[in-house]
Amino acid sequence: MTLISTSLRFDYSYSKIWSWLSKNTNGIDDFSRLFFTIVGIFAVFWYTWMYIRSKNKGKPPSPPGPRGLPLVGSLPFLQPDLHSYFAELARTYGPVVKLQLGSKLGILVTSPSAAREVLKDQDIVFANRDVPVAGMLLTGGRDIVWNPYGPEWRMLRKVCVLKMLSNATLDKVYSLRRREVRETVGYMHSTAGSPVNVGEQMFLTILNVVTSMLWGGTVEGDARASLGAEFRHVISEVTEILGLPNISDFFPVLAPLDLQGLIKRIGKPVERLNGIVDKIIDQRLKAEREIGSTAGNFKDFLQFLLQLKDEEDSKTPMTMNHIKALLLDMVVGGSETSSNSIEFTLAEVINKPEVMRKAQQELEEVVGKDKIVEETHIHKLPYLLAIMKESLRLHPALPLLVPHSPSEDCSVGGYCIPKGCRVFVNAWAIHRDPSVWENPLEFNPDRFLNSKWDFSGSDFNYFPFGSGRRICAGMAMAERMVLYSIATLLHSFDWKVPEGMKLDLTEKFGIVLKLKNPLVAVPTPRLSNTALYE
Repeated sequence: MTLISTSLRFDYSYSKIWSWLSKNTNGIDDFSRLFFTIVGIFAVFWYTWMYIRSKNKGKPPSPPGPRGLPLVGSLPFLQPDLHSYFAELARTYGPVVKLQLGSKLGILVTSPSAAREVLKDQDIVFANRDVPVAGMLLTGGRDIVWNPYGPEWRMLRKVCVLKMLSNATLDKVYSLRRREVRETVGYMHSTAGSPVNVGEQMFLTILNVVTSMLWGGTVEGDARASLGAEFRHVISEVTEILGLPNISDFFPVLAPLDLQGLIKRIGKPVERLNGIVDKIIDQRLKAEREIGSTAGNFKDFLQFLLQLKDEEDSKTPMTMNHIKALLLDMVVGGSETSSNSIEFTLAEVINKPEVMRKAQQELEEVVGKDKIVEETHIHKLPYLLAIMKESLRLHPALPLLVPHSPSEDCSVGGYCIPKGCRVFVNAWAIHRDPSVWENPLEFNPDRFLNSKWDFSGSDFNYFPFGSGRRICAGMAMAERMVLYSIATLLHSFDWKVPEGMKLDLTEKFGIVLKLKNPLVAVPTPRLSNTALYE
């Protein structure tokens, strides 16, 4: 109304001036008339511009960032290792950076204070996800990772955290973890003196733990190696594709064309994973029809989910699509993240012989060389916990976390963050910030001895599992599994790289961080009693 009334007043004044000029100045020529017309038009634009400026007064500015190219923005300049590339941009433009990615706006957050604003101060605003096309294909967006914040997501989170990943449940299934770790130790002992693909073996171990908890199935004998290797290849390909920039995400109108072929590429592993899950669910439903329901006596997570689906009084019903999505979440998210963390940790320890000796000395004092490691020992091993924390500082499982998406316009670091953009929180870069960490690129577990840092996500200098509502649901299980596995491997064996080989700690970026070249190491038994390896 202000703009309209201002324009009307100007038009009225202008018409009076023109009328007076027409009556009293016969000598005005066409040039003068044109001049006054231009002045009038300019005045209208000036009033309009002042009105818009007054409306935007006090609104935060847009974050700085590279200019990019017309239409495509910065897409042609993205580098394969996004976590390190984004860290370079932050060093140039600051802790909050704007990156135009096609028609999608990306926001890079690379400081503890900005991360706190996103993950704590405005947690609800940033609780949603910007779901990639590949993520929709994997689970339909109905799982814990991609589901928008709301009743459905809260129901799924509650089911997982309380029924499967709580400390009470994890205590009950310790025998599963123990059995699989001991089997891995036995295998490594049988190949002592020969190179072992550590990541592959630990992936098999954790895969068996997860599937045992989910549906009671384990992989044994020759089938263990073949199916485990296939699973690892499939899951690695899925997580790699989920971490790649996809033109279909940045230009949704082009999504049906799949210009990079990523949807076609992810289709086969997703089909394989879905086939396995469908087969397992069908077998369980058939068995329940034949022998009857065993309600109230849950043997595994799938049985609980199937019964929950049949409950009609639930405010947010569980569907078969939810069940499949949750199972895929657990298999994909629970196996590779933990096995990669174990692989990174052991590689760092092998690279620092003095760290290995100190860890083994602690294990000898707490466990002894005449016993095997149990989970009850873990809380008595502060140096081992420091090793895990330091490894996750340098190599967080999800270097950019899972991208967030604000549900409304807001501000971070004094900059305007628009609704619906894709927000990357670079935990990898924050964990290597020299203003926070002394000698940040050095692997030094001592920095975590008697320290304030933990996995809760409350300190935004260190949050390897994320923070806020979207903090990793499997954090408790990951901590137990990684600590128990590393303790057992270091207690049972001395480790070195094969003769003539060099240890390579180069990272390969994906939504899940991994070693570029798998860790191949030689285990040498260090316990005198061979019965401890059985």
